[in-house]
Amino acid sequence: MSYILVFLIHIIFPLVIFGETETPSIVGKVLDATTKKPIAGATVLVEGTNIGAISRSDGSFTIRNLSPGIYSVRFSSVGYETFVKANIYVTNVKPVQLDIELVEKVIKVTEVEVRGKYFERFVETTTSTQTFGAEDIRRAPGVQEDVVRATALLPGVAVTSAGRNDLIVRGGAPFENLFLVDNIEIPNINHFGSQGATGGPLAIINIDFVKNVQFSAGGFGAKFGDKTASITQISLTNGNSAKFGGKATISATGFGLNLEGPFNSKGSFFLSIRRSYLDLVFKAARFAFIPEYWDLQTKVAYEIDEKNTLNFLFIGAIDNVALNNDTEDNRYKNSRVAVPEQKQYFTGLTWRHILRNGFFDVVLGRTYTDFYTVQSDSNLAEILKNDSKEGETSLKFDLEYKLSDIFTLSAGNQLKVASLLEYDIFVNGLFRRDNFGVPVELNIDTNFVTFKNGTYANLATSIGRHRVSFGLRGDYYNFTQSKFLLSPRLAVSYFINPVSTIIFSLGRYYQSPSYIWLVGAPNQKLQPIKSDQIVLGYEHTPFEDLKVQVEVYYKKYSNYPARVYRPQAVLAPNGFEDITSDIPFGIEPLVSSGRGFSRGFELLIQKRYNPEFPLYGLLSLTISESKFKSLDGVERKSTYDSPLIFNLSAGYRFNPEWEVSFKYRAAIGLPTTPFLDNGQLDYSRYNEGERLPTFHQTDIRIDKRWFLKNFNIVTYIDVQNVFSTKNSSAVRWNYREKRPEYLRSFGVLPSIGIYFEF
Repeated sequence: MSYILVFLIHIIFPLVIFGETETPSIVGKVLDATTKKPIAGATVLVEGTNIGAISRSDGSFTIRNLSPGIYSVRFSSVGYETFVKANIYVTNVKPVQLDIELVEKVIKVTEVEVRGKYFERFVETTTSTQTFGAEDIRRAPGVQEDVVRATALLPGVAVTSAGRNDLIVRGGAPFENLFLVDNIEIPNINHFGSQGATGGPLAIINIDFVKNVQFSAGGFGAKFGDKTASITQISLTNGNSAKFGGKATISATGFGLNLEGPFNSKGSFFLSIRRSYLDLVFKAARFAFIPEYWDLQTKVAYEIDEKNTLNFLFIGAIDNVALNNDTEDNRYKNSRVAVPEQKQYFTGLTWRHILRNGFFDVVLGRTYTDFYTVQSDSNLAEILKNDSKEGETSLKFDLEYKLSDIFTLSAGNQLKVASLLEYDIFVNGLFRRDNFGVPVELNIDTNFVTFKNGTYANLATSIGRHRVSFGLRGDYYNFTQSKFLLSPRLAVSYFINPVSTIIFSLGRYYQSPSYIWLVGAPNQKLQPIKSDQIVLGYEHTPFEDLKVQVEVYYKKYSNYPARVYRPQAVLAPNGFEDITSDIPFGIEPLVSSGRGFSRGFELLIQKRYNPEFPLYGLLSLTISESKFKSLDGVERKSTYDSPLIFNLSAGYRFNPEWEVSFKYRAAIGLPTTPFLDNGQLDYSRYNEGERLPTFHQTDIRIDKRWFLKNFNIVTYIDVQNVFSTKNSSAVRWNYREKRPEYLRSFGVLPSIGIYFEF
């Protein structure tokens, strides 16, 4: 802490006081979304003003003579969809960098079009896909600037509890979601992440360097594999290539420092380091469980020449937990928690080469996580220990090439080698019983290596009012029963007119087992999970800034991991690894015999921020059903079956300095399993107990900005659960009182944040 303060005083303070004032400006490039080649002659206009620019031969543009404030910028070029980028904060601190990709029009018109869209068009035909930027995430109440948590506002998405971001997408378990950061696939991007799944309390991605997020709830193309539910693609910005600058922050969860600036004459960098402060609060309050985390994020971008660029990315995190066992009550509370400590990183080097009519990317990546999870009883005797290491190296090649005016080819290959899989696990037999109630202790110390390969090709064409995409993907897993699998994918868009589109997709998806599932029984081998999906949607944009979207879907599952010791259940980890409630992490005998389905109806109404009418918001409604069969052959409600989910978020910007927003979420509670008199779950009535009470929560946020000469200040107050609703996330057995009890959330949870940008 002292070193950070010394740095702030001796380095940053002189820069703020004596640094040059930056003329408010917007700079960037306009590119073709398919080929990534520059678009010359594109019109770039600041909405509500007569200030603009024309892109140069290299696609670059510069807009000067702006006043500090919030703007929307319109990008247009002949033959391309007009796009409006909103929520652009222009300050005296640094130029705003906008690199915009325009998509070619499908419906050609001869008259001049002035109508644009505030919603991105995609090169590929895709269903169930939404995008949002860093500001959309930052200002969302109750989201805590968490990239993953923000997606829970979208249709088809549920969460296991308000305090976590384990996503349940169209009935799929949290382990079915794929996350990519700058095209690097990440097993889990969360602090204190769930092993074998993708959720956690908080994402390690710093929102300050997020360019945009693209989320797909299903129907994604052949480029993506090894997951069956959703895709979240997070694109990071480059550092400021014009001048050195930074930002000091105190937020709802921690404090941190960002630095960015030019690197050589052709590159840029950014660096972020953050630390939580919850441990300081929890220690002062003498809580039993005291978490602490650090994370580090850095990226270096270098332009070799006009056709070649290199990007280096490193993101790491350290998560520690201290236990306060000074009282009997604290020891009892801590006995109900599997204490997670983690060290993790992911890193990658990306080379992009621009071709005559396309481009290719080569990505060399590495992910590593050191898990250490321990749980003890109230006498401090160890009943669970999981000391695991998982490291994976990948090499990925992606090609995008425009064969002609109407045909585009996408193809690629990814090789993954998990060269470091080490597991030292102990589970007390009293808490790991078979289906006859017999204790089966687990005590293993093993390591192994696995290999994956995925190859895909996709051909897209635009004919008349149709855009058709057909792809085929082949996946090879050397550690599953079936090793080579083919996945055909088809998507069709029909453009009724420039503002209305019908979209259809059909496809097969496979997912390999999580590595830790392989150690739950001797020589355990599983089949890849199989999911066939069909989606039909309709999208209408009656105004530039307003979109209405309706979708229906059906997913059919097979080869799902079924639990031998719990023959009524398929594997459904919920993010609460408590061995006294159930066997954690899937470290138990499993067979690939589960079957199920999920079906639903989704509605999305979204209004983007527009300076002419500064009200923005999003409404989503999901009506769905999901059921599974395990080894006993009885069809039961899924653990994640929530028949109705409703979200409403809205905000109003009074002026560039003041903004207020709110969010309301309601969802029918998840199914529960009753307890026996001895505190064990009665799996003969699996998911047949009463549902959890209906979840509902209201959050409010107020933001205030100061646009100053040499620096900017942003403050906010975010109040979660303003009506102090005691929402329930699960039911567990109270061993002291010999009865079931609800795990309830906190009441009102206020937080404040301060950003100091220099």
